[in-house]
Amino acid sequence: MADTSYKELSLNGLWKNNPAIVQLLGLCPLLAVTGSVVNSIGLGLATIVVLMCSNTAVSIIRNIVSDAVRLPAFVMIIAAAVTCIELLMQAFAYELYQILGIFLPLITTNCVILGRADGFAARNRVMPALYDGFIMGIGFALVLVLLGAMRELLGTGALFANMDLLFGPGAASWQVTVFSNYEPFLLAILPPGAFIFTGLIIVLKNIVDDRIKKYQDALKERPAKGSKRVRVTGTIS
Repeated sequence: MADTSYKELSLNGLWKNNPAIVQLLGLCPLLAVTGSVVNSIGLGLATIVVLMCSNTAVSIIRNIVSDAVRLPAFVMIIAAAVTCIELLMQAFAYELYQILGIFLPLITTNCVILGRADGFAARNRVMPALYDGFIMGIGFALVLVLLGAMRELLGTGALFANMDLLFGPGAASWQVTVFSNYEPFLLAILPPGAFIFTGLIIVLKNIVDDRIKKYQDALKERPAKGSKRVRVTGTIS
C-alpha cells in the first residue's frame, strides 16, 4: 500500500471518520467511563490493543475462513484479545479493572472493533490492517481522554487524579489542581454531563470542518497569480 494510503488512513482515523464523533460507535463505554482521565486512558489503551490484535488476526485468516463462519470467527478473535487485556489489567492495574467493571469485557461487542475487522481488515493485507487498527484506536482514545479531561476538570476542578491506578505509585503526584476552592459541578461527572460534552465536541468538530471547507472553496475561486497570455483571433482594425 502506498504512503498516501497510510496518510488517508491517518486522516480518517483521527478526524474525517473518527469512530467516536463521526461514526458514533462505541458510545456506551465512551459515555460511561469518561468521568476521569485515568479511566479514559485505561479504556483507550485497552481498545487500541484489541483493535490492533483483532485487525492483524482477521487479516491473516481473511483468505482461509469461509463466509459462513466469518463473523463468529471475528468475534472469537476479539473475545480472546479482550480476555488477554482483562488478565493483564487484573495483574497490573486491579483497582482500575474494578472501576471499569463490565465495560472492559463489553469491548468484545464494541461496534468500532467488529466494524473495522469486517470492513477493513478482512479486505486488506496485514500491515495496513494493523495500522488501521492502531490509528482508529488512537482516534477513539483521544476522544475518550478529551471527554474525560473536560468532565474531570469541571466536575472536580483538578486533572490527572488517581493516575497511580494505571501507572503505579509514582504517578500519585501527577494530580494538578486547576481551580482552588472550587465548588464541584456535579452534572459534569454524571451521565447527563457525558451526553452534553460529547455533543459539544461534535459541534466543535463540525464548526472546524465547515471553516476548512469554506477556506478550500475560497482557494479554488481565487484567480491564479502572474500574468496570463491572451490569444486574440480575428482582425483588429
